[in-house]
Amino acid sequence: MSEEKLETQVEETVETEAVAEENSSEAVEAAVEEVQAEAPAKKQRSRKKKVETQEVKPESEWKEQVVQIRRVTKVVKGGKKLSFRAIVIVGNQKGQVGVGCAKASEVIIAIQKAIADGRKNLITVPIFKTTIPHPITGRSGAGAVMLRPASQGTGIIAGGAVRSVLELAGIENILSKSLGSKSPLNAANATLEALKSLRPFNEVAKKRGLTMAELLN
Repeated sequence: MSEEKLETQVEETVETEAVAEENSSEAVEAAVEEVQAEAPAKKQRSRKKKVETQEVKPESEWKEQVVQIRRVTKVVKGGKKLSFRAIVIVGNQKGQVGVGCAKASEVIIAIQKAIADGRKNLITVPIFKTTIPHPITGRSGAGAVMLRPASQGTGIIAGGAVRSVLELAGIENILSKSLGSKSPLNAANATLEALKSLRPFNEVAKKRGLTMAELLN
């Protein structure tokens, strides 16, 4: 009797283990199916989050224009030191403009330094309609630039560094003539000095004790 009992107990334990294995395999399969079903939903959520977090950077109103890049040498004790000089015009085309000049061992660094220098030396230009209030001549070093007001539709009659300064200042109609030195740096600085010397009509009328109508007539 004891042997028969042992055999029946062994058979029962084998059957229970087989049932448990079947149940466990079914549970594993169900869990795998659930994970596979949840995976695309999670991917969609992550994609949605990524799309939502993307931000559009606003465009800067400041514009830069490189006028000249030159390789310059400096004589030192050990020989010659090579570097690059960049001249950059910075403006917002709304009456503010500046000229920057900087040197560096690499071109990109020189341009970045020149942009920073130009933003430090900004001036405000008094624009009358789309031109300048009155004729003016600016000088810098051996260079001189003559500026004259122009009627609507004339455009910017200028070239080189003078044109870059006038465009980024926001002037649309003007006549100009570069006198003396042809250096871009002298021409840009002379144009900047001319624009800096301009006086608006309301300021001149106030100094003379007149109204705008009396001054213009």
